[in-house]
Amino acid sequence: WPSIFSGLEIIANQVTFSHRDAGGSPSLLDFLVSLERKHHATLALADLKAELYYSPGTMVYISARVLEHSV
Repeated sequence: WPSIFSGLEIIANQVTFSHRDAGGSPSLLDFLVSLERKHHATLALADLKAELYYSPGTMVYISARVLEHSV
């Protein structure tokens, strides 16, 4: 079926190190979704010096190639 998305990656129950996604275009946004029922995660955006509470049901669009991020 046709999709507006060019790729899909699922990271389940993992902590990610601080990184930038090399595969995307700097002008495109990545859609991050937290689907777990019970957890206390933090989305860290190092370039912005921000740590955001990443609760279940949270949806975030970021330029993952431009912004260094971790969960």
